[in-house]
Amino acid sequence: MNQADSFTLAGRRYTSRLLVGTGKYKDFEETRLAIEASGAQIVTVAIRRTNIGQNAGEPNLLDFLPPSKFTILPNTAGCYSADDAVRTLRLARELLDGHDLVKLEVLGDKDNLFPNMPATLDAAKTLVKEGFKVMVYCTDDPIQCRMLEDIGCVAIMPLASLIGSGMGILNPWNLRLIIDQARVPVLVDAGVGTASDAAVAMELGCDAILMNTAIAGAKNPVLMAGAMNKAVQAGREAFLAGRVPRKFYSADPSSPTEGLIQSKA
Repeated sequence: MNQADSFTLAGRRYTSRLLVGTGKYKDFEETRLAIEASGAQIVTVAIRRTNIGQNAGEPNLLDFLPPSKFTILPNTAGCYSADDAVRTLRLARELLDGHDLVKLEVLGDKDNLFPNMPATLDAAKTLVKEGFKVMVYCTDDPIQCRMLEDIGCVAIMPLASLIGSGMGILNPWNLRLIIDQARVPVLVDAGVGTASDAAVAMELGCDAILMNTAIAGAKNPVLMAGAMNKAVQAGREAFLAGRVPRKFYSADPSSPTEGLIQSKA
């Protein structure tokens, strides 16, 4: 991690630009090993699917990923209405002693898990009014992203492609429009499949990336977590360095042509 190249989220500085989920691993120990390999400082937890204290007597994720070491980001995965999402995050705030940084997602379809944007906007308004710092999963629609920012969300998280699809970034042009207009961090969320997808997202200028399935669903999750860590750093450095412009129909030799020995006819 480059300590100098940090980003600020809800008033706190982070040096890792890779955020990771905690679902789909075989057990909490594999979760811990993969997240440590990823270098992530923020881990997101599906409150409706993972025990962080609401189920007494069951293994508690926080015993493996303590809040003293990681920023825990409760999310509303599995919620299909604004009311369900709001109730879920109120519960999370109680379980985490007043923790207010949350990830909002309101889904619209059980088959493709595409976000329900009218419900997402409604839930975001309620949560912001109640003092939550809302990071929000959304479509890659620049207008709706601006609306969420105007409501007061602290980060915009457009999908790269469908959750769990591994299809990578399907619409880089919309992502650039969102990045160029945003005044808050923009994080790609959903659809990353492999390290090259992560690098492309960072090269576009995203502030960070959140992923789960790409790591947890790999044949070797711990190894993939390390690969994603490197890819995010490489993509960020490439963005900062500034790539050469694309030149169609125009070659530009990498070696100088002046002073070349000319053959005699």
